[in-house]
Amino acid sequence: MAPEEKNEQEQYEIFLPEDADTVAPEDAEILEEEVVSRSGYKVPVAHTDVIHHLPGMYQSWFLDYASYVILERAVPHINDGLKPVQRRILYSMKRLDDGRYNKVANIIGHTMQFHPHGDASIGDALVQLGQKDLLVDCQGNWGNILTGDGAAAPRYIEARLSKFALETLFNPKTTTWKLSYDGRNREPVCLPVKFPLLLAQGVEGIAVGLASKILPHNFNELIDASIACLKEEAFTLYPDFQTGGFVDVSRYNDGERGGAVKVRAKINKLDNKTLVINEIPFGRTTSSLIDSILKANDKGKIKIRKIDDNTARDVEILVHLAPGVSSDKTIDALYAFSDCEISISPNCCIIENNKPYFLNVGHILRHSTDQTLHLLRTELEISRSEQEEALFFASLERIFIEARIYKDEEFENARNMDKAVAHVMLRLKPFEPDLIREITADDILKLMEIKMARILKFNAGRSDELIARIKKELADITRHLEHIVEYTVDWYLMLKEKYGAAYPRRTEIRSFDTIEASKVIEANEKLYINREEGFIGTSLKKDEFICNCSNIDDVILFYRDGTYKIIRVSEKVFVGKFVIYANIFKRNDNRTIYNLIYRDGKIGCNFIKRFAVTGVTRDKEYAVTKGTSNSRILYFSANPNGEAETVKVILKPKLRQKTLVFEKDFSEILIKGRSSIGNILTKAEIHKISLKQKGTSTLGGRMVWFDHDVLRLNYDGRGEELGEFQSEDLILVVLRNGEFYTTGFDLSNHYEDSIMVIEKFDIAKIWTAVLFDADQQYPYLKRFTLEAGNKKQTFLGENQKSTLYLLTDETYPRIEVVFGGNDGFREPLVIDAEQFISVKSFRAKGKRVTTYEVATVNELDPAHVSPETSSAENDAVPQTVETAGENDEAHPSGQMNLFDDQV
Repeated sequence: MAPEEKNEQEQYEIFLPEDADTVAPEDAEILEEEVVSRSGYKVPVAHTDVIHHLPGMYQSWFLDYASYVILERAVPHINDGLKPVQRRILYSMKRLDDGRYNKVANIIGHTMQFHPHGDASIGDALVQLGQKDLLVDCQGNWGNILTGDGAAAPRYIEARLSKFALETLFNPKTTTWKLSYDGRNREPVCLPVKFPLLLAQGVEGIAVGLASKILPHNFNELIDASIACLKEEAFTLYPDFQTGGFVDVSRYNDGERGGAVKVRAKINKLDNKTLVINEIPFGRTTSSLIDSILKANDKGKIKIRKIDDNTARDVEILVHLAPGVSSDKTIDALYAFSDCEISISPNCCIIENNKPYFLNVGHILRHSTDQTLHLLRTELEISRSEQEEALFFASLERIFIEARIYKDEEFENARNMDKAVAHVMLRLKPFEPDLIREITADDILKLMEIKMARILKFNAGRSDELIARIKKELADITRHLEHIVEYTVDWYLMLKEKYGAAYPRRTEIRSFDTIEASKVIEANEKLYINREEGFIGTSLKKDEFICNCSNIDDVILFYRDGTYKIIRVSEKVFVGKFVIYANIFKRNDNRTIYNLIYRDGKIGCNFIKRFAVTGVTRDKEYAVTKGTSNSRILYFSANPNGEAETVKVILKPKLRQKTLVFEKDFSEILIKGRSSIGNILTKAEIHKISLKQKGTSTLGGRMVWFDHDVLRLNYDGRGEELGEFQSEDLILVVLRNGEFYTTGFDLSNHYEDSIMVIEKFDIAKIWTAVLFDADQQYPYLKRFTLEAGNKKQTFLGENQKSTLYLLTDETYPRIEVVFGGNDGFREPLVIDAEQFISVKSFRAKGKRVTTYEVATVNELDPAHVSPETSSAENDAVPQTVETAGENDEAHPSGQMNLFDDQV
């Protein structure tokens, strides 16, 4: 043996003590049985010093352990969607079931007949099953998935199987059985589940070398998908969580490995200083969510004053903001820096044929649907066999009694049972062609067991009714078997009708916008610079203040020699002297334009340029000049909205130099890249440059869009175009309850999902509304203009029961009022709104339309249009907010609201 091999093996050797010449026979036998049972390795027994090789003993032990954990503990089976402990719990509860609640302690003890891992694991698994509110009917304190509170002790709480579990999980006739771990009992290999239970409950388990994480799905959507699968139609499934919230499924990937979903808490604004969290992300509790918010606050990423947890049956977490903090920005910051938004990566691992497989949700649903169809077919076939046996014996019994075979002399005088059976068999032989199968000796013995009282009370009419009923049931079973797909669809529809109302979708599916942390983080630090010593940072509190910042921001620095670089914000860092400009840098910012005049070299030409810096490598120096040595920046300005100022240039006087002073407007210079040379300003030597006049933006207004999917503004062309906005322009928001307010066009704004109108605010626009006045109990019409203000106001009046029939921004609208109820016979009333009432304040009550009962209010085509409207229609097709239903006529353009028929 080579020395290297010998040394490598010696580290796995076990030496016996020197005084042990041999291994005791009884010890050797025990050791050999133990090792052989696990790895097949036989321990040699010798009468001299022995060497035991550990590789042989351990080479398969880890694999055996891993296989056991995967198959028997952590990963669910594809057939019933249950882990072994869950299956054993449900089977034990079925054995104990008498319709009444059982103590959980009793259920745990009974389950230990089948599960060898102790009462703690059984109790925890039972509580988890109960909290999912599907298979177990709970009584007592079972904890709270919202707050994370644990259940009471098993001796205090009770449980029984739900009606749904009893109907869909058990059937001993279609169950495959095996012996329990100690051989004293039998237990099901898998429960005959006739429902996609695995996808309804979801599962999470960590085994050895792999893990499983299948997200829960909605009860009714699973049934609809199963029906679609039976009809060979396409279907799509998305997760639904008990805790509610929002979910972004754009990367769900059908639950396969590598996919992910983003889950958000539902956060609303109670007022400008208070946020309320009503629903939390899946897998989080109110305690863990609050801890993450407080942690973000401690790190300075958000600013809050305090948090109140008022959670009881429903979640209610109140987040009180610090003074001067934007509620909209804080909502985004909560999503960015706390557990209000989390990402969940599904890992659809299941057991099939005693092996783990990684599948997707669609595959699991198809398997469950096929299994349900197979189980229903098997149940029908078993039922048919039982009914055929019942029909056979009912017919046989009738023949035996009506033919009075039991009165035959040979039967009465038979010496033994064999003679009697032979005689009865002989007498029944002529009737055998009319029966569904041949008669056997066991059938004759069963006839012998008929009591005399039954024979005396025999009624031929009742026997005929029984046989007819059995034949009818057989015909129904045969029809179901011939149309097994339709029968399975009816089974799913029955489940949906019976139990579906208790399981509405709780999690709202939405597309999430990407939140940039640098835009929503609170600027809780102050940035300072010491120009003389060349230091910059947040700890230089005695030096020059630059701006507020956060600890994840970048800083852009411009130097006198025409170079610039970007660095990370820190407490104190040396950046060098001669810094002429320092500020927070925003990547991909095309609106911030730098205006620059520089001298090329020591005696070169003077250049003027305008440029933007959108993205560079951190800590790397770049040049805004030509790169010539001794170049110098003569004038510099940073303009956040692309402003172009006018500067005054004074030249140094020289012989034969006519011009000493001139002005230059930066708006005449095109905006180019940061590496461009620029335009020649002058070849003469410049003495001084000063600001002559501030300018306006040369970039024009900013186009703004509103994305109805995420209820957010954007500049990227997603959703409805709101128009081009200058810095002073506002957005008007009108809600369906009659409230309205205005906002700026900042991307951090949040909007409600009950928006009826969102557009660029025009203070001169005239609105016409038909409303039901709850105080007067009559419909009113009013024309008004709206006022700007970020506080919500209403044009429906102070009574909250007042409702809106119709709102339009048509200049000369015509309104049709259709009567209903006892006044339905009257002709519709047509009103010219301009002639009916003049324009007043939105607070005015308006003018009563009628005293009759109103059914609907419609907008008609205007009799004439204003010149402005006419010209606008030539340029663009007006948009209608409301969409007509199938039975409704399309409303003319300009109408902005649905008619509320609940008045």
